[in-house]
Amino acid sequence: MATRYMGTRLWSLPGLNSRQASHRLFVTRTSPTYQPRWTAWKTQRAWKSGIPSSSSLDDKDGHIDTAPNEAILWFDNLFPLKVSGLSRLPWINPEDDLSGLMKRFQSRSMGIMDPINLVKRALSGELPLKVTEIHTRLKDGGAFVKFEYPPDVTAKEIEARISKLLTERPIKPFFSPFRGIKAGLVKGVPWIEDLHRLPKSRLRVEFVPKNPGEDAVELSQETLYSMFRRYGSISEITSQPWDSKVLPKFAYIDFDFMRDAIMARNCLHGYVVPEELGGGKLGTKFRISYERRTKPHRIWDWITNHPRIVVPVLVALLTGLTVVVFDPIRSFFVKAHVSHKFRLSNSGIYKWLEKQTSDLLAFRWDKSEQAGLDAVWTDRKDLIEQIQTWLMETAETFIVVQGPRGSGKKELVLEQALRDRQNILVIDCKKIAEARGESVIIKKMAAEVGYRPVFSWANSMSSMVDLAIQSTTGVKAGFSETLDSQLRKILQTAAGALQNLGLQSRSKNDPDASLPPDAWLEAHPEKRAVVVIDNFMYRNEDNAIVYDRLGEWAAALVQSDVAHVIFLTDDSSYTKTLSKSLPDRVFRHVALGDLSLDVAKRFIQNHLDADSRNHDDSKKTNQPEKQPTIQNAEGLSELDDCIGTLGGRLTDLEFLARRIRAGQSPKQAVAEITEQSASEILKMFLLPGKSTGNGENKWSVEQVWYLIKALSKKDTLRYNEVIISDTFASSLSAPDAETALEGLANAELITVRSGAGRPRSIAVGKPVYQAAFRQLASDPALVAKMDLVVLKELTKIETKNIEKAENELVLLGSLPKVPSQTAPRVSYLSTKIESAQRKIEAYEKEMGQLKKVLVTEY
Repeated sequence: MATRYMGTRLWSLPGLNSRQASHRLFVTRTSPTYQPRWTAWKTQRAWKSGIPSSSSLDDKDGHIDTAPNEAILWFDNLFPLKVSGLSRLPWINPEDDLSGLMKRFQSRSMGIMDPINLVKRALSGELPLKVTEIHTRLKDGGAFVKFEYPPDVTAKEIEARISKLLTERPIKPFFSPFRGIKAGLVKGVPWIEDLHRLPKSRLRVEFVPKNPGEDAVELSQETLYSMFRRYGSISEITSQPWDSKVLPKFAYIDFDFMRDAIMARNCLHGYVVPEELGGGKLGTKFRISYERRTKPHRIWDWITNHPRIVVPVLVALLTGLTVVVFDPIRSFFVKAHVSHKFRLSNSGIYKWLEKQTSDLLAFRWDKSEQAGLDAVWTDRKDLIEQIQTWLMETAETFIVVQGPRGSGKKELVLEQALRDRQNILVIDCKKIAEARGESVIIKKMAAEVGYRPVFSWANSMSSMVDLAIQSTTGVKAGFSETLDSQLRKILQTAAGALQNLGLQSRSKNDPDASLPPDAWLEAHPEKRAVVVIDNFMYRNEDNAIVYDRLGEWAAALVQSDVAHVIFLTDDSSYTKTLSKSLPDRVFRHVALGDLSLDVAKRFIQNHLDADSRNHDDSKKTNQPEKQPTIQNAEGLSELDDCIGTLGGRLTDLEFLARRIRAGQSPKQAVAEITEQSASEILKMFLLPGKSTGNGENKWSVEQVWYLIKALSKKDTLRYNEVIISDTFASSLSAPDAETALEGLANAELITVRSGAGRPRSIAVGKPVYQAAFRQLASDPALVAKMDLVVLKELTKIETKNIEKAENELVLLGSLPKVPSQTAPRVSYLSTKIESAQRKIEAYEKEMGQLKKVLVTEY
């Protein structure tokens, strides 16, 4: 027996040391002429793990070259597929390092589960082959084994014997206790690549020609099934749609298990289907790749196919989520805003510091102003007590404090009537009315009630989304909300917060603790919150929806005994809006006018006396102080006449007191105030462009001058007398006389006084305007200019009347036969034309005299 070693190099194997390698893999030959069917190849041979450096892959084209007597087997289930992610690590080559990694991982089991040893165990026995190369495939969880076989044995027979051996004695790795190792003969040309393409259970089989330029045949599903079924159970075969223009032709094969798909791909990739199997005359080659299976999204498909049902449900869910998540947060912020819980001035430390430093930080003007207001509050003590009494009652109605601007409405309510009340919510309608755009209005309203967070910017975005959904599905999604709905939501949240604040002082030990919340608040009106709506009806023409919603909300508050509501307004037409909300209630009305002359005088004197005391205190503390206040006390003898001219408007009196404190005499101060008021009237009402022609006002310059000139001679005018005057009744630029008077009253140029439920007289808007009107009417040049403007309009009015009468006469004269009954009408029209012509002649004569005045006066 001759024994020799086959091969020239010894490769180290995982789990196999050099001494063990020297005693294994040898072959015995008995005679040169005897060639056994299978030789026990026990010679030392080249076992290699990883991508080999042998000649078969030296060019790195990704393919394994085989000789005529060589074949390739694919061994599956050698590595766990979960570790295939190591192939993405850039600093190592898992294909080279995996065997060593598995060896270290399985060192406790003496390396019996090493993947290379698993291949050895699968090839053990009487097999006529010699392994020449091993290419591990980490991504696919197996290895390609290249072997040589004798001429009298075919590769299929070797595959059959290995498969039978693995079936009889299955080899199961540690990570797969239920699935053993499988082996399959590689029929095609395997592609060994290191791309980041992980295996999938779906295969894409493309049918390409054997050689470029030839034709390929699309195989049927039956043929594909017969060729791929041997590698595992198939769940579905999907052929390419008949109308598809995609080339090359392809088919999808879905395996139940990913391991089966891996084995089929590695065994049949590059396989040329012969003609007898349906591959055509020239043959058809398989090009197989993994394809991600598109899972059926039945729920998602149903959602996308039924937008008419899904969109409303989605809107309802989003609305519910908003209510659950954001409404408690917003209610918390509203309660904190009303109760001033987190305001620094309400903290104990701040109050202690304020008390300790009150003498050091108090300003002189604070004391003087407070002293002046004490006289006002003393005069209005009855009104203050009346409001406080109403707040202790359970009447379901509003309290309306109405008065001109500067009459002290807000100070009377907040600083006096509500001095000892808690939970006061103040809403300033002026800030809301001056906002531009719906999103800004929502933001301002939310800020007034403390409603946050508010996403006012999302309304425009929601409108765009709603429009897009409606244009595509035909159903309005409802994502966007109108200004009305958002205002309702804000006010509704505020109402709930106000009710919770009123119930905070409720105790379980109270005798009426068992009452429902509404009944308990009705029984305890002193516990309710107070809502003060300031500047109500400010610019009501452009913000009617805001005032309507505020009125409805206020009506709901008083009717459900949640809170008391006080409206502060200077508009006498507030009843039109509030009557819509409470049509069957009589409002509790408080009218604030100008102060009487005695109270106004005390107001000024208290100002000056307090300032004098401040001066004495400053001398004691060696602080510099101005002297004019004390010196002006000598001129108080003329104060009575000045107050009579200035009137009892609170803001004007404060202005006068500041000027006197600054060193001016009362006459000088009143003269400057009157001149300033006259300049404001001239600028706001009489300059060119201040008529309805600019679309802002409802009156004309001629109507304003008519009132100024008339009120400079009389303190009051009859309302109906003004209405029927030519300037108001026949105006060409402002034909609606009552609307013009209402607009001028809202602008505070005049005051319309009512009696017996109807307007009766017209007076100046502020007492100081009486003197300002007289000053304007005493300017000859201004009087001539404005009278000329009025006469021009009257001339146009009369000319228009003449044209109208003449047109009617022409119409009567064009009749074929003039009836005798038209004679009175013709006489009437002729008389009217004559009267209008006389007026025009008088106007022209008067305009000529006015032009002479304009030429001579500056």
